[in-house]
Amino acid sequence: METVLITGGSGLLGKHLCRKLMEKGYKPAILTRNPDYKSNITNYFWDPDKEEIDDEAISSADYIIHLAGVNIGEKRWTKRRKSLIADSRTLTGELLYKKIKESGRKPKAFISISGTGYYGSITSDRIFSETDRHAEDFLGEVSRLWENTASRFEEIGIRTVRIRSAVVLTERGGVLARIALPVKLGIGSPLGSGKQYFPWIHVEDLCNIFIRAIEDTQMKGVYNAASPDQRINKEFVRTLAKVLKKPFWFPPVPAILMKLLLGEMSVILLTGSRISSEKIKETGYVFKFPELEDAIKNLLCKK
Repeated sequence: METVLITGGSGLLGKHLCRKLMEKGYKPAILTRNPDYKSNITNYFWDPDKEEIDDEAISSADYIIHLAGVNIGEKRWTKRRKSLIADSRTLTGELLYKKIKESGRKPKAFISISGTGYYGSITSDRIFSETDRHAEDFLGEVSRLWENTASRFEEIGIRTVRIRSAVVLTERGGVLARIALPVKLGIGSPLGSGKQYFPWIHVEDLCNIFIRAIEDTQMKGVYNAASPDQRINKEFVRTLAKVLKKPFWFPPVPAILMKLLLGEMSVILLTGSRISSEKIKETGYVFKFPELEDAIKNLLCKK
């Protein structure tokens, strides 16, 4: 049984991925900062701030999936918060790189998550693909640094895959729960112009793409992970209201209000462009939830 070491394994995505890995016959293990963390999953302690990590975590890993990173949309982007967002992604990756080099034992693959924020906080008619350049704004720069850290593993002969994920839709918590709340209260409405695209992916598909990156040894480099069903914000909220059988008639939430409430972070909700999923489909991957309505029904309408 092969071991898959996961950073960020105790988070929403990490927990889902651990379950999927076990279903596929892998042994997941997680790195945690909490020495008292209790789980039925094997866990190892690490402290990136002190550059500490359990040596067994590295020596036992057949694959490493790097998900660690402070939640981008959890708090306002103060100068300190921006630094924390960047450091939590790059310094953790650098620590893994350092420890792997010291150990002399290479995992079969290093797979890192990144974000479609790489392409920038803009709304345009362009459909962004993996060959497009990174944006110069905050999310674009964070994503560039994040991916550069992952690329270092290629330098020491490890097959490296970088997954640029769209917004992940999950059953509990996350962005979908926040957007669904006003809809459930009967006051669902678009944000800003409502014309900005909202790239998304069902958590099941994202986990399946990670597993494909483990199993398909031809996968190297960058792959977008975004559903082929690209919707603008207004259509997304309307579909959500339809599935939940709630009204959709309130006027849009003014962009100025969003900016007052969220500050610079409001660009996450007020801007967005389409993201190509062609490259991952060319590997033979078939989306389990390619359509938005089916994805929302699966996540929010389970009996």
